[in-house]
Amino acid sequence: VTKLIKKIFIFISVCVLFFFFHYMLTRNYSKMAKKHFKKRNNRDSSKGFGKRPANDASWSDIVRENANWETYYKSLNLIPESEWDDFKKACQTNLPMTFRITGSRKHAEEIRNIFLDRHVSQLKGKTFDGVDITPKNIEFYPDNLGWQIDVSKNVIKKQKEYAKTQRFLVVETEVGNISRQEAVSMIPPLLLDVKPHHYVLDMCAAPGSKTAQLIEALHAEDEKKLPTGFVLANDSDYKRSHMLVHQVKRLNSPNFLVVNHDATLFPRIRLNNSSQDLKFDRILCDVPCSGDATMRKNLNVWKDFRVGNALGLHNVQELILNRGLQLLKKGGRLVYSTCSLSPIENEAIVASALRKWGDQIRLVNVDNELPGLKRRAGVSDWKVYGKDMELREPGAEDVPETAFPPTKEEAEKFHLENCVRVYPHMQNTGGFFITVFEKINPVADVDAEADGNKRKADESDSEENEPKKQKSENTSSTQPDLSSKSGRLPRDANEEPFIFLDPSNSELQKCYSFYGFSDSFPKDCALVRNSTGEPLRTIYYTSPIIKDILTIEKQKLKLVHGGIKLFVAQRNDVGPCGWRIQTESLHTIEHFVDEKRHVKCNLKLLERLMKEGFPKIEEIKESGVDPEFSEKITNVTEGCLFLTVDRSNEGLENLLLPLWRGKSNVNLMVNKKDTHELLNRVFDIETSAKDHGKEKAHQDQVEAAKQQANDQTEISATAENTEQETPEVEQKINDE
Repeated sequence: VTKLIKKIFIFISVCVLFFFFHYMLTRNYSKMAKKHFKKRNNRDSSKGFGKRPANDASWSDIVRENANWETYYKSLNLIPESEWDDFKKACQTNLPMTFRITGSRKHAEEIRNIFLDRHVSQLKGKTFDGVDITPKNIEFYPDNLGWQIDVSKNVIKKQKEYAKTQRFLVVETEVGNISRQEAVSMIPPLLLDVKPHHYVLDMCAAPGSKTAQLIEALHAEDEKKLPTGFVLANDSDYKRSHMLVHQVKRLNSPNFLVVNHDATLFPRIRLNNSSQDLKFDRILCDVPCSGDATMRKNLNVWKDFRVGNALGLHNVQELILNRGLQLLKKGGRLVYSTCSLSPIENEAIVASALRKWGDQIRLVNVDNELPGLKRRAGVSDWKVYGKDMELREPGAEDVPETAFPPTKEEAEKFHLENCVRVYPHMQNTGGFFITVFEKINPVADVDAEADGNKRKADESDSEENEPKKQKSENTSSTQPDLSSKSGRLPRDANEEPFIFLDPSNSELQKCYSFYGFSDSFPKDCALVRNSTGEPLRTIYYTSPIIKDILTIEKQKLKLVHGGIKLFVAQRNDVGPCGWRIQTESLHTIEHFVDEKRHVKCNLKLLERLMKEGFPKIEEIKESGVDPEFSEKITNVTEGCLFLTVDRSNEGLENLLLPLWRGKSNVNLMVNKKDTHELLNRVFDIETSAKDHGKEKAHQDQVEAAKQQANDQTEISATAENTEQETPEVEQKINDE
């Protein structure tokens, strides 16, 4: 009995302990879940109107009405009463799908003509829910390279009859030939008028669609000469700055640098051996805003709109614009833009800058620029409301003084009518505000005295905020400041230092000699991104001006990204040079390498190389598909080659691709996405996202051949064993 009682007591104790620990674990998990949920919601709320609806509501469940929004904008008289119904109706409908075609002139024209011939002609006259979905030009975008389809992108995605066009858009977007971008978002970079020699600053760059436009403009004349200017893209959020890299990286520009700073305190830049701070020819201030003109794509605007949203951002918008004007060069152009329609975020900010800077700046009249753009002039008078939706007069304590309209005398001097307002109903777009400034008569050292934020700006320039800098013999390096990083970064994010290689580095010399780089190539602009400072896996390249910025001795910039891949080491060091050229650098270096590593092929052979991985040189020769190629490839040493496909007879740009010459085979070193794009563009061959690529197919063939050989070996071994066992079996039978 005693033993039984003890067993019962132990059993009950174990059960009690089990339920106690289960309760505690469940309780702690619940607390963690609630904490995470609260944190996530707080984080999402900081991003404004872009977050998804709460309580799992779908976008279609959101009511596209807001009494405060309607009362506020009707009272401002920005929209004529006769147009209000059209304006509101446009705001309540989804945005059309828009995109632009990128690249050099010949390249962009080829993509455009393919789109016209293979897709526009097929979609012409087709409708969806009574809407004509024939693609049409965006009227203000130059050279017919901007396009619009008057249905949302979800329609194109889900309808089978549009599958071919959808696949075309996806493939060309993945390789950077097409940029999906809202039509009004294309306006600020166009009005900035960037040239290849300009120093350009994008102060609030993420997510990067406008930055991409700036880079494209910088490289617009690459067919004649590479740019000497650069684009410096900044974002205050460390994680978003890395996402910006991911967005713009496909443009493969060595003249591009990403940094991570609060735009209101953007640091001064002084190059080595220079007595003056660096100034910019072009600055884009696409500032953080309430986004109340994005209701066609961010439907939470309808339920979240408050007058106080604009008031809360007014001060930081002022500071960013003021800092941008300080950094602007004489004769330079600055574009200030928002995706808001509120004068508090727009004309009030512009007027404040004009009031502060006086005759040193002016607004540029751009009425004759972008002639296809339907627009309205800026306003010089507006009503100001407090957060309680009650009217305020100048002197109100809860509203910034600069939020109020200019005086009559100021309005006559400021010419706020030169601002550009774009409304959704005028051209089936989103809403936008754009102003172009020009610095005409800067006062010496005005950037130090012009604003009341001087102390903070000086603190941001102090050596206490400088990132750590590492040096090694014959190298220059800059270590990025990682103190402000937050959140999970993209997988390809690189936080290693920038260390430039001495041109006499043995591995670098091996590459320059093997590929025949001319003396005019800036050989001191190669760098590595690792702590050892040695070329272990990848060698990068930047333009000379970017190198000058990266190697500033007293570096104040928090560096995130710069440079393009130039050489990558083969896994097995083969031939006289085990470093292969990267596709992303071909356009930059093609004019600096001699002909000794160049081969040409015709389109028929190119198609085979696109489809087949590692074809045998002897098999290509026996096929007779391209005798000239076969002869040349036989006589060159192992390693990377430049493959040229001449299409000048068709009026198209020549193709330049990297080709690997192995001991007995060749392989076109083009990734899967580029392969799909080339097959579609050059040969009109449709591909699927599920296609694994020619290298994977080749590997599968190799594995299958190995398996077949193994199976054959096993069969042979079994047969041999059977033959050896048969006499013994027969003897046993006979014995029995």
